[in-house]
Amino acid sequence: MNKIYTTVLVLLLALTAAASAMGNRAKSQISGKYDFEGSISKDVLENYLSRAITQGGFCYEQDGAVFNENLRMLKNIGAKFIGRAAFVWTPDMPDEKHFEIVAARAKQAHRADPEFVLQCCIFEAVFKSDNELTRFGVDQIRIPEFVFKEFGLPVQVRNFSYEAMLYKEGRYKDHWVKGASVPDVSKIETQMYFFYRAARYINAGFEGIHLGQIALMNANDPGNKIWFELTERIRGYARENGRRKFVMLDAHVPTGGYVSDEGRLLLDFHSFPQRPKEICETPYHAELEIGYHDAIFKRSKGGITPSGWKCESLPYLIELDNSGASNPGVCGGEEWWWPWGWDEITWFSHCDEDYRNYWLEYVVNWLKENDPVGHLQMPGCTTIAADPIGDIWTYRINTKSDACPTGFSQEETVKRLWSE
Repeated sequence: MNKIYTTVLVLLLALTAAASAMGNRAKSQISGKYDFEGSISKDVLENYLSRAITQGGFCYEQDGAVFNENLRMLKNIGAKFIGRAAFVWTPDMPDEKHFEIVAARAKQAHRADPEFVLQCCIFEAVFKSDNELTRFGVDQIRIPEFVFKEFGLPVQVRNFSYEAMLYKEGRYKDHWVKGASVPDVSKIETQMYFFYRAARYINAGFEGIHLGQIALMNANDPGNKIWFELTERIRGYARENGRRKFVMLDAHVPTGGYVSDEGRLLLDFHSFPQRPKEICETPYHAELEIGYHDAIFKRSKGGITPSGWKCESLPYLIELDNSGASNPGVCGGEEWWWPWGWDEITWFSHCDEDYRNYWLEYVVNWLKENDPVGHLQMPGCTTIAADPIGDIWTYRINTKSDACPTGFSQEETVKRLWSE
C-alpha cells in the first residue's frame, strides 16, 4: 500500500511541477509591456486598450478555417485586447456546450499569443426557454454548488429562475422579444447568474468581462451598491482562479462612469459608442465632437481604480456600436444616435473603403489631440443586421482574400496605425 501511495504521490508532484513549468514558460513569453498579475498598472492597461479590437464571437467560432483566418489577422495587426470574444445574447445551444467551445478556442488563442486578453460579455438580457427566438433559456442552466456557497445560501438542486431575475413592477419585461427581458441586479437570482457566468468564463481563460448596459439593470440599486458588491465577488473569484489572478471589468457608461461615495471606481475602464455626428452636406460623412449629446469625450469619471491607482479621468474605449436602423442613408433623423439612419457599424460598413480607412485614422488622431485617455476599439467582426451590404451580414476587418471573401479590408490600415 505504501509503495502504491508513494508512486501516486510522485506522479502528482511530477504533474504539478510540469503544470508550473508550463505556466512559467507562458509567462516568460509575456513582455513587461503587457504583464500583470493580481492588479494592473495604468501603463499596462493603456497598452492593452491601445491595441483593442471588437472581435465578436472569436472564441465561439465553430468553423476552424474561419477561426484560423481571424487569428492570423489578429496576429498580423498586433491586436492584444480581443473584445467580445465570447458571449451569449440569443442562446442557441446548451450552456455546457457553449463553455466547452469557448474554453477550447481560448486555449488555442493563448497558445498563439499568451499576451492576448480575451474579453467575454454578460449582457443586459436574459432569456426564458421557448422564447420568441429560440428554445434555450436560463431556466435550463443548473446552478452549481459554488454559486450558492458564494452567496451564503443553502445548496439546492435547481436551475436558474427567469422570473426571479425580472423587475417586480414589470419594467423591461419582454424588452428584447417575448421571453427576453432586462434583469434587475437587485435580485439575488440575477447576481447569482452574473457571478456564475463570470466564473465560467474566468475558468475558461478570459481576463476581461464587459457588463453591458448597467444603467438598464440598476433602477433598484441606488448608488450602485449592489454592483460594487457583485463586481468584488467576481474579482475575488479571479484572484483565486484567474489566468493572471485578475479580471478587467468594463461596461457602457452613459453617465461617464460610476464612483462610490469614497471615490472608488466601479470599473477598470469605461466603454461607450463613438457617437459620430453627421455632416449632412457630404453623404455618409461624419465627425466627432466634444459635448455632442451623451458622447463620453472629456466625461470619463476619475477616482481610485480597483487596482488601487488614482486618476482624474479613467481610460476608456469607444467602439462602433450596433443596435438598429431608421431611414437608412438619410441625414438628420430623429434617432440622432444612428448616423445617417444606421447604427454605427452599419453606417461604417456602407461607407466606401477609402472613407473607412480615413475614419479609423481620423478617430485615432482625434482622440490623441482631444482626450488622450480615450482609445479606439477597432472594428474587427461585428454583425450589421440593421441593413446588410447585399447578402453580407457581418463586417470583418480582414483583407479580402480567398480565406475571407467578404472582408472589408481595413486590416493593413490598422496595422499601420498601431505601428506608428
